[in-house]
Amino acid sequence: MSQVLDEVLAANESYSATFAEKAKLAMPPRRQFAILTCMDARLDPAKFAGLAEGDAHVIRNAGGRASDDAIRSLVISYKLLGTKEWFVIHHTNCGMELFTNDIMVELLGNSLETASFENGKWKDTGAGPGSTAASEIDWLTIADQAKSVREDVERIRNHPLVPKSIRLYGYIFDVATGRLMPVAGARSVSV
Repeated sequence: MSQVLDEVLAANESYSATFAEKAKLAMPPRRQFAILTCMDARLDPAKFAGLAEGDAHVIRNAGGRASDDAIRSLVISYKLLGTKEWFVIHHTNCGMELFTNDIMVELLGNSLETASFENGKWKDTGAGPGSTAASEIDWLTIADQAKSVREDVERIRNHPLVPKSIRLYGYIFDVATGRLMPVAGARSVSV
């Protein structure tokens, strides 16, 4: 076994030993909201948003972008589980700002091995083979954090499966201070 696997299983053993009452939590989120945010390990939505288990849905992906799958999850969150407010939260110093679609296509075209970031540039360290399938994906990279938050709020707001009654809020989490900073023009309150 790997050390990581051993650590995860040991942590789960401790967690499950005191789980008792949590087994009674309802499926719908108690506070009736959802957060779409980045998968970055520096972000802990439970801590920065004051969540306990059962409070809210947290949907995470690279960049916290409003991808088709993120919108699918948000629509399920509302339609089947009753959320009424959604937060789109990107963050400062995001890795999604460090590359473009073209860079991903090139890196994955060379090899499927992990790349390295040296002197401000990505370098493929693998021997290959790579794949051309990377060109079939929109990697939803970020050139401007505030703009990407506004775009994601707008994309969600204008999606035909999202009712106008959903309240949408756009924020940027500052990884240096832990603060949520509102993004001008990235708020859509219900009609």
